[in-house]
Amino acid sequence: MRSLLFVPADGGKKLDKAMASGADAVIIDLEDSIAPEGKQAARDACRAFLQEAVATANRPRLLVRINGLDTGMTDADLDAIVPGRPDAIMFPKAEGGSSVVHVDAKLAAREALTGLTDGHIKIVAQAVESAAGMFLAGTFRDSSLRLTGFTWGPEDLSAELGAETNRDADGRLTEPYRLARSMCLFGAAAAKVAAIETVYVDFRNTEGLRRDTEEARRDGFTGRLAIHPAQVPIINEVFTPTPEQIAKAKAVVAAFAAQPGAGAIGIDGKMFDRPHLARAHLLLQRAGNQ
Repeated sequence: MRSLLFVPADGGKKLDKAMASGADAVIIDLEDSIAPEGKQAARDACRAFLQEAVATANRPRLLVRINGLDTGMTDADLDAIVPGRPDAIMFPKAEGGSSVVHVDAKLAAREALTGLTDGHIKIVAQAVESAAGMFLAGTFRDSSLRLTGFTWGPEDLSAELGAETNRDADGRLTEPYRLARSMCLFGAAAAKVAAIETVYVDFRNTEGLRRDTEEARRDGFTGRLAIHPAQVPIINEVFTPTPEQIAKAKAVVAAFAAQPGAGAIGIDGKMFDRPHLARAHLLLQRAGNQ
């Protein structure tokens, strides 16, 4: 998934616009964008929307961001949305692999009651949103076969730290949040799941979004969260391999196939070794999944 667009569960027509935005995934939000007194109405709206939208042809993937385990609202969220058959949930403030095990069990019980295949609903973990999450980012491997993605959240983290901001005057992350971003990358790699870059909140700053997203792709992220439909085309473009990149990756794969015993090969005067081959396979896999 290149682009994952947030939309409030009580967003009404915004939900329809999100479905038509071109995003690879739509995240129906029951957490931060919904006031406490509106949670139940939002759950009802989310379930009704899912029941209609899942049958839509050529639709984006449908995720629901639930409320975290520490809120006491997780069970009510899952009771409402599992019958709607979402493709995945986004699990906020996922602090370590044990928290994913906990949510996996909750999903399994409700899938059984609803008649869904065990494991139908996947999990994308917002795993680095707290100080505790920073220290637990390396504990998610083998926690659940449902776990498919890993992301982070500088807004919640900066609130916990009491920071004045998480970005400088040029829109770049300040030091604590660069570390959190790196921990997200390392945690995703350790868990062998997709690393998804966080939101870029200055949604009118298209140049900043492009620069920040290109840096995310460079460093190993495979997709990005979005908060406005206008961000989706830029995110999709940046995370879509170009014809030149695909051709280069194919050349690397072909060269190693021609010399299966080689640890390193030369192409146009440059040396390529086995890590280059692994990156070529990943890029081609990504291109085939767009």
